[in-house]
Order: sequence, then structure tokens, then C-alpha cells
Amino acid sequence: MIVGVPREIKNKENRVGMVVAGVRALSQAGHRVLVQKNAGLGAGISDEDYRKAGATILEHAKEIYDKSDMIMKVKEPLPEEYPLLREGQILYTYLHLAADERLTKALMERKIVGIAYETIQTPDGHLPLLAPMSAVAGRMATQIGATYLQHDHGGKGMLLGGVTGVNRAQVVVLGGGVVGINAAKMAVGLGAQVTILDVNVGRLDYLADIFGNEVTTLYSNVEQIEKSVRSADLVIGAILVPGAKALKLVTREMVSHMSPGGVIVDVAVDQGGSVETCRPTSHEHPTYTVDGVIHYAVTNMPGAVPRTSTYALTNVTLKYAVMIANLGWKEAVSRDEALLKGVNILNGKVAYKQVADDLGLAYEPVRL
Repeated sequence: MIVGVPREIKNKENRVGMVVAGVRALSQAGHRVLVQKNAGLGAGISDEDYRKAGATILEHAKEIYDKSDMIMKVKEPLPEEYPLLREGQILYTYLHLAADERLTKALMERKIVGIAYETIQTPDGHLPLLAPMSAVAGRMATQIGATYLQHDHGGKGMLLGGVTGVNRAQVVVLGGGVVGINAAKMAVGLGAQVTILDVNVGRLDYLADIFGNEVTTLYSNVEQIEKSVRSADLVIGAILVPGAKALKLVTREMVSHMSPGGVIVDVAVDQGGSVETCRPTSHEHPTYTVDGVIHYAVTNMPGAVPRTSTYALTNVTLKYAVMIANLGWKEAVSRDEALLKGVNILNGKVAYKQVADDLGLAYEPVRL
């Protein structure tokens, strides 16, 4: 199989879909890897590094798409990339289709095989290809929140951990999954007062065991969310329903009661966001203000730390890439239940039920 790795073109996206180890693994298995010129520079990987590992470097994205059986990326295709895709081509990347009807319909029209990192799910419910980027985004959310609480960034001029004799910042984390636990680790480490809300009582028990009295765990309902958000200096949205639009848990009214200079970081924005006042932003223009509250809603947060996030991501994506290349996608998904759940688009139809339901499109499951 010919596997293509184009350069990412999303705003300030410096990650790359494959590292040198991936090129070596696929080449040794008898496959050919095409990498677009300078695709890995943001992650510290030169074209020469890829060449030495056995890759062929091509100048233009169109060459990559034209010659490849499978495209391996990080982020979803942008509109200028839609025409490059062709029928039957495998697209293996993050897609986040539930929040993007235009992209979904474009992929349906192109009749590609769309395999989404974020919905590959093991029988125990684990999302192995989403977890590392969730960990990165969760840790970044606290760092970013701390930065924007500074007065020079428009915030209320508050140090997250305070100092002796001065109040610490109140950090509220909505969701106790991978994003939430990593955000909480960072916030606790910086000395903030941290509250985590979740609807899974077992998860709250687990978080209480890990953090002890360093965090307050609350069952998530409208009343608890409202009280917590009103008193928060920093709110971190960390809600996830696999493959689905994020639940809108924080209303505009709740935001209006936050004190001016407070900060909201919505990590779930690439799935539609969990805060009613949030809309997607970019690394170039990351924030905006609503009712005096700073909103940060960048859809590709880990792209700001491409060295860390590229290697964390490719550690888990390569296994399935090799499986697909060796067996073909049909045989690969028939053998691996987790990979089967990654198929979102097939034969011009939506093959993942939650995406179809959220967008009001017909659902057609993968039939093997």
C-alpha cells in the first residue's frame, strides 16, 4: 500500500501524521510512504530524516493525494483539501464530524473511507487514539487559563496558586475524563482550589482517591454547575461523548454571572463546545470576550506543542496504520472491533450512528 502524509494546513497546526519510526515500520512491512516537503518541520523532523527512513519526499499535496491509497493526517481536511480526495481512498485522521456538517457531506460526496481517530474504541470503552491528545489539551488548558488570568492578557490579575495570605484561584473542571484529570493535575500542582464535576459517581470516587482533599468532587447537575461556574475564576470544559456533539452545560446566563476577567477554556470546542458562549477560534486569534469573561476555544490546542503531541499521537496511531496497510481496511476492521468503530464514512454514507443522529443524516452501518 502507498501511504501519504501531507503537510497540515490548519492555522498554526505544526503536528504531522507520521514520525520516522512510522516510516521505518511501514517500509519494513513492504509499503511505500510519501511525505510532503517540510511536513515534519514543526515537530522537529527534517525531510532528510524521512528520506533516511525510506520515505519519498514530494513537493505538493496534490501529488501525495493522487498517488496514495491511504492518507494519514492529524486534523480534518479543510475545504481546499476536499477536491484532492478520491473515491475509495482511506482517510485516517481526526475528523470530529458531529460538529461539522459541511465536512461530513464533502467526505460523503467524495466517497472516501473515513476512519476517525477519535471514535476508535476498545470493548472496555477506552479511546486509545484520543487519550494522548486529551492529556495534552487538558494540561495545556490549565497553563492557558493561568496565562489569561494575568492582567496583561486581559484577566483579573490573579495568580492561580496565590501566595501566603492571599486567596488562590477557583478552578472548575467540567468532566472527569482524560482531559479533566490532566487539567486538574496541573491546577492542583500550581496550588489552585479545584472542583471537578462529573455524572459518573464511580469516576468521582476514583478522582477522590487520587487527589484526596486536594480537589472537591461534585455530581454534575444544573444547580451544581451554576453555583460552581458563578464562583469560578477559571472554567475548563472537558466534556466528551464519543463521536457526538458536546453537551451544552454552561449557559450564557451562567457566564454573565462570572466576575469580569474570569477565563473559560473549552477543550470540547472541536465537538461543538460545552459552553453556550463558545465558538471555534484559532491559535492566531485564540480569544474573545463575552460579558467581560475571556473565552479561549482553539480547536487544535495540541498543535501549539507539536513535538510533544506528534510523538504522543503517533505512538498510538501507527499500530492501526500498519494493520490497515497490511490487511486492507476491510480485513483490518473485521479483525479488530475497536478499529471498526473508527469507520465514520463509507460508500457515501455515514457509518457512525452518533454522527448521523447529531447531523440528521441517514445512518448505514459497516457491513462486512
